[in-house]
This record gives sequence, structure tokens and C-alpha cells, in this order.
Amino acid sequence: MENKAIKLWNEEERPREKIKRHGVEILSEAELLAVMLGSGTKDKNVVELSREILDFVGGDLDQLARLTLHEFQSQFKGIGEAKAMHILATLEFGRRRNAAKRGEDDSIRTSKDIVRLMHPMISDMPVEQFWVILLNRKNKVIGKECVAMGGVSAVLVDMRLLLKPAITRLASSIILCHNHPSGTVSPSAEDRALTRRAASAAELIDVRLLDHVIITPDFEKFYSFADHGEL
Repeated sequence: MENKAIKLWNEEERPREKIKRHGVEILSEAELLAVMLGSGTKDKNVVELSREILDFVGGDLDQLARLTLHEFQSQFKGIGEAKAMHILATLEFGRRRNAAKRGEDDSIRTSKDIVRLMHPMISDMPVEQFWVILLNRKNKVIGKECVAMGGVSAVLVDMRLLLKPAITRLASSIILCHNHPSGTVSPSAEDRALTRRAASAAELIDVRLLDHVIITPDFEKFYSFADHGEL
């Protein structure tokens, strides 16, 4: 079956036919990726191309989600801009669905609740993103907003943009959250300085800063300023 065009496979072995007959859940990860790609190259059928991509990331779907548009195009022969964009869009859709499992009326009780809320959204991002989580008086999430994006190891945050969502949504308190794509869990000196400035600025508008959480690709590795007595 290897090195043969998909159309030459037995019908029941083709990924799309499997979906029709048995449902999408029966497909292997390579077959799912093959359906996303749609077609292979002159040298490899689409399933072989999918296996090459999965082998490149060691079968790790989290690593697959971190590949950039440039990496897809430069690492895999036959992956053009359109195919790469289709994969990225599909992975992003899955990420957002996962994030949506936690509704915006969730209560925040511990730092772990913050990680559960934000990890699916930003843990795979290749650059730092800075988010503000908005809460009402009962510590229920009423919104969340990305207020800044940066590079691999730093992000600049405008304090006015940071506090604007709290003002417009009439939040009683806020939580700051950003990711460290490098996997380093410890806050930088800049992270600590920004947290202190944000707490002081929020107090001026009668909004309390409850926590600032740093998220890494590893769900279990995070840093909570509140847990460490820094808020």
C-alpha cells in the first residue's frame, strides 16, 4: 500500500472512506492529518507526507501545534502556503474548542483554575502573549482579553491598554497571565516590575489585581505571584 497514490488503495482503506463508513474517531493521527492536507506530492502520497510531518515532531501533537507557517513550508517538500495555512487554521480551531470548554462564567478560586482556563489558549504560542482576565465581585470570569504580543522571550505592555478592558467591562478585579514559550517558569525582573506597576495602577481605579500567572507548555509548570506571596 506504501508509495501508491491514495486513489489506488482499496476503497475501505482510504481515510475519507473510513470516515464515511465508521466515523472520524477511527482514523489514526496520520490519517487525520492526511485529510487536512487533502493531497500528497509526486513522491509521496498524502498519508506518507503526514507521517513525515508527525515523525518530525516525534508524534507530539503539542509540538505540531507549535510549528510556524515558515517551518511547515521550509521543512516539508510539497507543503505550500495554502496547505500550511489549512493545517494551522485547523489546529487553532481545535485549540479554541478546547479553551471554550471552560466557559466565561467560571469561578476562579486557585491559581490552578487560572492555568486550566488559559493553558489551552496560550501554552503553544511561539511568542509571548499578555492577557487580562476580568472578574466580577464573586470572582466569576466575565471576560478575557489579549492586550499585548511580543517576541520569544519578552513582551511590552502598555499599562493603559492593560487596564482598559477592566474599565469598559466594569470588572471588580483582574488577573494577569502571560506565557513563556521557552518553558522557563521563573519570572524575569521585568515581569516582577510590571506586576508591581499593574497592582498600583489598578488600585487607583478601585480594581484589585488578584494574581499574575506565567504559563509554560508544560501544564504542571507555572508560576503564580499570589502563591509566592508577591501580591
